[in-house]
Amino acid sequence: MAILVQKYGGSSVADAGRIRAVAGRVVAAKRAGFDVVVVASAMGGTTDELLAAAHDLTPIPNPRELDLLLTAGERIAMSLLAVAINDAGYPAASYTGSQAGIITTTEHGKAKIIDIRPGRILEALGQDRIVIVAGFQGVSTGYDVTTLGRGGSDTTAVALAAALGADHCEIYTDVEGVYTADPRIVRNARKLHAISWEEMLELAASGAKVLQLRSVEYARRHGVRVHVRSSFTDAPGTWIVEEDERMEEAVISGVACDQGEAKVTIEDVPDRPGVAAAIFRVVADEGVGVDTIVQNVSHDGRTDVSFTVPKADLARLAPIMDGLVSRIGARGHSTDGEIAKVSLIGAGMKSHPGVAADMFEALAGEGVNIEMISTSSIRISCVVRAEDAERAVRAVHARFDIAEEALARDEHTGETPVVPEGAA
Repeated sequence: MAILVQKYGGSSVADAGRIRAVAGRVVAAKRAGFDVVVVASAMGGTTDELLAAAHDLTPIPNPRELDLLLTAGERIAMSLLAVAINDAGYPAASYTGSQAGIITTTEHGKAKIIDIRPGRILEALGQDRIVIVAGFQGVSTGYDVTTLGRGGSDTTAVALAAALGADHCEIYTDVEGVYTADPRIVRNARKLHAISWEEMLELAASGAKVLQLRSVEYARRHGVRVHVRSSFTDAPGTWIVEEDERMEEAVISGVACDQGEAKVTIEDVPDRPGVAAAIFRVVADEGVGVDTIVQNVSHDGRTDVSFTVPKADLARLAPIMDGLVSRIGARGHSTDGEIAKVSLIGAGMKSHPGVAADMFEALAGEGVNIEMISTSSIRISCVVRAEDAERAVRAVHARFDIAEEALARDEHTGETPVVPEGAA
């Protein structure tokens, strides 16, 4: 039988009623002829409660012990779901990340999966059992329990789908799929029927919260088709698949907004070879990811360098900034947490000139000032003031008529061959 991997988020298993509903979906997939592997997130709010309990004891919990603590939420959810499925008359077995053979790097808090050894899962499937795996966790090469970072259950599910050769991977959440914009900001945002791995990567990196970025990277690398859908309805969701010609017929797929970044500026930096390398080597050595980088035109041999980082990482940068400024001979540094990044994404834009100009005109028409710009072949991102972010998203969405483009794209594609036959 074909293997189907399903992942259920925290809101999907938030209480006993929701767990029974999920058990019903899992059993339905089993009845439909699939061997089913389920990845369970912690019940809604559990991880935050465990974090709060640790921080009540100390501002900086020991990373190893914190990982061990946080994995408890998923272990509770997987066990309760197994209880519910067994009670429905279908044999089920639950496994922690380590029991399921998920091997990770040794970094606590955001470990990366380096191998999946699915022997125990395959054995259980061979016994006609439904398998439930705790998401978000694994065991390191040093034999410690590790966690994969926020949203890590998405990566667990995609990695298992790749290792098991699954037909596809279903990610169940509290939204019906991927939209052209956040429906809370843009009322006429439309759900996309399909989107490419590349487009979803850019959306996830630009602030869309539907999928963890690393899960999309894993799906693209291993060719895993992902179906994002709601656990609260039976409606079809959004397929994340390999790009095809029909996707390029629509210039734009969506607009995203990220208010989780801050801007760091180093002032009056000497304009000489090696300075940029020195700056970003120090930042990288602190484990801080950098997104947009802007270096101003040099005047009198000096320039300003600005870059964006996650707000959550500012505390890690603060202790090293004074030393960095002194080391490179800069005048000083500043941080700005009141920014937002608005991004326009679409596989078709790489072959359509004028997209950037249209976006900038839309923002200018709303009186939104652009502070920084970064681009890729399928993305244009503008850093703006945080208070302007929602107006900017609505303006760009309207300028490109993205909702109607999405509707036309779905109507034109008709039956989509990338969707597995018989899948909803």
